[in-house]
Amino acid sequence: MQEIVSGMWGLFLSAFISSTIAPGGSEAVLAYMVSEGHFQVRHLVIVAAIGNTLGAMTTWGLGILAERKFPVANLLSDKKQKALNMVKKRGVWVLFFSWLPVIGDALCFAGGWLKLPLLPACSVILLGKFSRYAVIAWMFV
Repeated sequence: MQEIVSGMWGLFLSAFISSTIAPGGSEAVLAYMVSEGHFQVRHLVIVAAIGNTLGAMTTWGLGILAERKFPVANLLSDKKQKALNMVKKRGVWVLFFSWLPVIGDALCFAGGWLKLPLLPACSVILLGKFSRYAVIAWMFV
């Protein structure tokens, strides 16, 4: 039982960190755990999606804090400015693509900067993250 709990926490932390401060390998961790067959796949996908979504919402929260201190959008890097403009144009649904490498974190940051509604933003981010992890898990079953 202890191995199951520590394995799930490891996956959760890997997914959380992968979506916040450092690029990570949560996809590799998930693929390994699925291929080992010691865990129920649906539980692995749910844990990874929740961890990665909470990491993305942390980045979203940083966007809110940044907007308070630096309300002028032209202070952003080109990558973040591009993401900000995309989120302005497309709205909360663009956050579905927060799972994408490189631009995903910028989209979440832009969503916070623009103060998109919390619940819809979180829901769309979770949908995107869950979809990605479900595809990865399906590939390794």
